[in-house]
Amino acid sequence: YPYSTAARNNLSTEDLVTTLGSAGSTLPKHAVQVIRHVWNEQSKSVSVSEDVGNMATVGQFVDIKWKLGVAMSSDTCRSLKYPYVTVTLKVADPSGQITDKTFEMTIPQFK
Repeated sequence: YPYSTAARNNLSTEDLVTTLGSAGSTLPKHAVQVIRHVWNEQSKSVSVSEDVGNMATVGQFVDIKWKLGVAMSSDTCRSLKYPYVTVTLKVADPSGQITDKTFEMTIPQFK
């Protein structure tokens, strides 16, 4: 996020560090130093699409819940015995309505 914002606003390294190190920031000094180092090395490769202003708003992340489960059997399969992760994301759309997005993954997919 700091890099895409800095690229979008054409910030120099010093402007980025000044903004991140401002009194209202909760970032520790060592984190700001790491961000400075990476921005110095990678700022040329970070590009922002010209269509950024035209991008649709996707909503705001509100909450995440997850659980680990094991399916033992089902009507169609007698022996499953494979673990899975169920993730539920709560997202508020631009109008403020909150919706849940739920999906399941195998352990390798989760990793």
